[in-house]
Amino acid sequence: MAIKDQTINDKYAIYNGDCIEVMADIPDNRIHLSVYSPPFGGLYHYSSNDKDLSNNDDYAEFFKHYEFVVKGLHRITMPGRITAVHCMDVPTGNSGTDALIDFTGDIIRLHIKNGWEYIARYSIWKEPLAVRNRTMQKNLAHKTIVDDSSRCSVASADYLICFRKKGNNPVPIEHPQGLFDYAGDRKIPHELMQYRGWSGKQTENRYSHWIWRQYASAFWDDIRMNRILPYREARDSEDEKHVHPLQLDVIDRVLTLWSNPGERVFTPFMGVGSEVYCAVMANRLGMGAELKPSYYRQAMKNLRVAEQGRWIEETNEELLFADDY
Repeated sequence: MAIKDQTINDKYAIYNGDCIEVMADIPDNRIHLSVYSPPFGGLYHYSSNDKDLSNNDDYAEFFKHYEFVVKGLHRITMPGRITAVHCMDVPTGNSGTDALIDFTGDIIRLHIKNGWEYIARYSIWKEPLAVRNRTMQKNLAHKTIVDDSSRCSVASADYLICFRKKGNNPVPIEHPQGLFDYAGDRKIPHELMQYRGWSGKQTENRYSHWIWRQYASAFWDDIRMNRILPYREARDSEDEKHVHPLQLDVIDRVLTLWSNPGERVFTPFMGVGSEVYCAVMANRLGMGAELKPSYYRQAMKNLRVAEQGRWIEETNEELLFADDY
């Protein structure tokens, strides 16, 4: 396997190299869950490496190469198990009249083409004024409403789109005492705390039922946008766009819903290690591949903290409403 660096221990295995080459050495049906944000080919530039998935001549070329990732994940995933993709629809520009690219829909169609079953889409809400202030999108300005609202648009949600590999899941993902912890800003009603870890009939477990209703909703409107891993030191001169890690609340929900403790969780675009970090903290084996050395080094720093069982996150106000791209 052609990699620049790697760290493997009993908690995680991470690789500084091309995810296609990393996946080539993973046996069939080995991974229990994968979760990641794909790079936006043709939109943002992350590095000059020829193997960087964002380095393509156009949108169609990006999907030609991204298909190798989707096929690789399908091969290494156990039957009946899940891959979760974090993405969004994106504008073609910032003139105020630009159309949206159906990036999400194209990802869905690519997965179905390659044998995955499309099972869920969760919308992750973002505050419109904060999106406007960060991106300076003209179609989100109040002035646009005043002058000509035919030019106004939407503060697009992030999406978590989920796919299942066809076949019977050989190891059920069980929660015999229901759900224990909630990842989000909403507070669990105090009167339900007595049911946490309820060992009787689970129809009576009002604590777990409350969490499940939030997680089963198609709209995740209390994801904490500032609950992320440190990433600033990983940025370098090649970064064309502000890069922001996936929110830990999203990853925690994915891990709870679609994996058991001790199982293998893989991310092909590791970045600064958010998915691997959360997997370690949730007593899973985290596995990740990252092409860019500066991101890999930051992931190493973050994972050293995870080895100690400590939570870390960026919390300053500037990041409160930043998004993943």
